[in-house]
Amino acid sequence: QVQLVESGGGLVQAGGSLRLSCAASGRTFSSYNMGWFRQAPGKEREFVARITFSGGSKYYADPAKGRFTISRDNAKSTVYLQMNSLTPDDTAVYSCAAARNYWGGDVRLYDYWGQGTQVTVSS
Repeated sequence: QVQLVESGGGLVQAGGSLRLSCAASGRTFSSYNMGWFRQAPGKEREFVARITFSGGSKYYADPAKGRFTISRDNAKSTVYLQMNSLTPDDTAVYSCAAARNYWGGDVRLYDYWGQGTQVTVSS
């Protein structure tokens, strides 16, 4: 089993940056593909970015391309999401998730989830 804990959220002005972290427990972190998702009030959870277990491949949703960067440090069992040029539309609860045998953006196919961290971008 994998437990995930996000941190790094907060309040930032439009145009600013935040770096989210997701720390995983367990010794099998390096076996999991990892994803970042977000959920804004009144909206469904949506895919943001994902990275393979080795970090060799990454994929971004269109709103994240060119602004967000996903990375991981398997020695620290942590995945990151660097977010730049933030806009109010990025306001949401951001969650990380782990998938053992899935590479994609379907929220239903991830095995473990963190509790989320709030990101609020003011205009």
